[in-house]
This record gives sequence, structure tokens and C-alpha cells, in this order.
Amino acid sequence: MKRVTLVDIFNQRITQKYLQRSGINHAVTVAENAFDMALNANVSLDLATKSALLHDMGHYEWYRDGKWDYEEYRRHDIHAIKGAERAHKLLIRLGEDRLVAKEVSLAVLLHTDSYLPFELTDQRTPLQHVVAEADALDEQPGGQHHYKEMEPSEAVERLHKIDKKIENMQPSDNE
Repeated sequence: MKRVTLVDIFNQRITQKYLQRSGINHAVTVAENAFDMALNANVSLDLATKSALLHDMGHYEWYRDGKWDYEEYRRHDIHAIKGAERAHKLLIRLGEDRLVAKEVSLAVLLHTDSYLPFELTDQRTPLQHVVAEADALDEQPGGQHHYKEMEPSEAVERLHKIDKKIENMQPSDNE
């Protein structure tokens, strides 16, 4: 089975749509962070980078009186739930292995505990921890990390570099 790459995922119309909302720059930066962290934590580079790229795929826009209301968004936030569902569906459509799709969607679901009535401290798997920490490294107050811009062509270039590193490090099984 051919590995579904980060570039394959990024080039999908549905990915483009949802990453525009959450920020292409943020998604790519978190994928790069996840690569480095997964390497150091002995976690699957493939799973970590896919999960990181898609971690905010469930973001939506919350406006009040025509202006973005970050606090209201946070109060009603379920982006991790929607993102897990979208990521799983996308990966299955791309022909991804079902277990990979499941692990990625769980990492997307648990990359934050902002929607839960409790904290996930010490309850995440190593993969889920890598994705949560990779996301936290890029966060800025008031959600500003979602507004840093990046051209799609630059995103493809940077994701291609990660794909090549993964292929070079894990040529036979990519796990």
C-alpha cells in the first residue's frame, strides 16, 4: 500500500477549506514541530505529522455583531470533535490504512481538552501528547497563531520536505 503523504492530504479540497479557517501556517508549523518531537519521543513520524497537520481541521468561525469573538468561540468550542470526524473521513477517502486513520483521528480529538469538563493531564498516549505539545509550541494569545499567513505553495514545499524526511528515515514500513 502506497503511503498517503502530507502533500496528498494538503492538496485535497476539503483540507484546503478547513485549514483556511484554522490557518495553513499554524497547521504546517505544528506538523514540523510534531516531526521533531516525535523523533525525540520515538513516536511514529507518519502518525504524528498527519495528526498535527489535521489537528485544527474542525475549527469554525464564531462571530458576534459582525466581529470575530474569540472568547465566545472558546466557550462553545467543539473543534477537536469535528476535526477528528473530518480527519478520519478524509484519510479513509484517500485510501489510508484504517488503523492509521483511527490513530490520527484520536490524536486530533485529544490534542486539546478545551471542550472537556476535565483535563487530560497524563492520560494521553505518547502520540497524542506529541500532537498536543506541538500545537502548544505555536500558540499565541487570543488565537493569533491562526492568523499567520502562508501561501499554499510554501505549505506544499514545507510538507514535501517533511514527507521526504519520513520516507528517508522509514523506507519500508513508514511506521
